[in-house]
Amino acid sequence: MRTIIAGAALTALAVLSTLTTACSANTAGTAAPAAPGGAAPGKDSPAVGFVFVGPKDDYGYNQAAYQGSQEVAKVFPQLKVITAENVPEDDNAARVMNSMIAKGARIIFATSYGHLDAALKVAAEHPDVVVVQQGNLITGTTPPNAGTFFGTVYEPVYLAGIAAGKATKTGKLGYVYAFPISQTIDNIDAFELGARSVNPTVKTYAVSTSSWCDPAKQAEAAANLLKQGVDVITQHQDCTATVIKATEAAGAMTVGYHADASGIAPKGWLTGSQWNWGPLYSDIVRTALAGTFTGSKYNANFRVGYRTGDNPFVQSPYGPGVDEETKKLVDAAKERLRNSSPFAGPVRDQEGKVRVPEGTVPDYETIEKIDYFVEGVVGSLPKS
Repeated sequence: MRTIIAGAALTALAVLSTLTTACSANTAGTAAPAAPGGAAPGKDSPAVGFVFVGPKDDYGYNQAAYQGSQEVAKVFPQLKVITAENVPEDDNAARVMNSMIAKGARIIFATSYGHLDAALKVAAEHPDVVVVQQGNLITGTTPPNAGTFFGTVYEPVYLAGIAAGKATKTGKLGYVYAFPISQTIDNIDAFELGARSVNPTVKTYAVSTSSWCDPAKQAEAAANLLKQGVDVITQHQDCTATVIKATEAAGAMTVGYHADASGIAPKGWLTGSQWNWGPLYSDIVRTALAGTFTGSKYNANFRVGYRTGDNPFVQSPYGPGVDEETKKLVDAAKERLRNSSPFAGPVRDQEGKVRVPEGTVPDYETIEKIDYFVEGVVGSLPKS
C-alpha cells in the first residue's frame, strides 16, 4: 500500500506549491524506540505544515483538509500554519516538507494517500519532527516520530447508499472513482451494500478515471454513466465539482464526497459524506506540542469510526428530495453501525462467493484489505 499513486497535481510539470502562512483504534505494529538524545519530536514546535495534493478550493478532499488546517490556526493562534497546494505524490513532496521544516515546522501533515513514502523519508531525516500521513498505512515498524490516520470512510458512504437506493427510479447507480486502492474499493462496496439493503435489485456501475482530479475524464465518465440510464451518481475523486455539475445539468441525482457541495446541486443533491478534520488535526498537534507523540495512539495507523464514536468523516446534509421514511432508515442503520459494520456477513463478491460469513463483523484492519467488488457492483478490478 506504499506504492506512490499519481495524484491530481502530477499532471503539472512544476510543483505549484507556493508556501502560504495562515496566522481508538490502533492498528499498527509496535512503534520503534525513540531516537537517542534530543527533544521529543514536535515538542513546542513554533509552526505546523500541511501538504495538499490539489487546490484548496476543489469542493472536495483538499478543500476539507485545508479547512482543517485553518481550524488548527484558530485553536493554536501562537502557531505559524504553513500550507502548500498542488504537491505531487513524488519526491517533490519531500522537498516541500523540508522547506516547511526550514521555516520552523516541527509538525507536518502529509494529507494525500501517495505522500506516504515522502513522509517516511522526511521523518527518517528529521527525528525531531512529527510527520503524520493521511489515509495510507505504514507496514512493519512504525518510526517514533511518524504515524498515519484516517476515518472509516465507508460508514457514511454506506448510509448515503441507502438514500441512493431509495431514490433511484432506474435501479442504476454510478460511481466515478480514481484508483482501485483499498479506500475506493471499500467505498464502492459499502455504497452498493447500503443501496441493496433497501433495494435488493439495485446495481452500482463503477468507472475509474485513473486520476484524483482530471475534469475531462470525470465529465466523460459521468456522461457515459448517464447514457446507460444511471440516475444517481457519486464519486471518489479529490475534486468533485465536475461530476456534480454534470449530473445536476442532466436532471439526475447526486451523492457528494469529501465536502458539502449541495450548493452546486440544488435540485439533485441527496446527501453525501464530508470531512470534519479540525478536531482530529488539533488533537494530533496538541499531542505533539506536549512532547507525548511517541507511543501515543497517533504514533501508529490510527483509525476511528462509528464504533469508537469519533469518526471525522460525517454525513452531509440532506437535499430536498430525501423523504422522512428514508431519513429514518438511515438513522436506524447508523445506530446499528455503532456495534456492527457495513461489511457484517454474509457478504458475497461479484461471482457469488461468500467473502464474509454470516455472523462475522470484520475489524477495521480487515476491511482496509478488501480487494474485491461485492455482488451488485458492475465493473472489474485490475488483476494482480
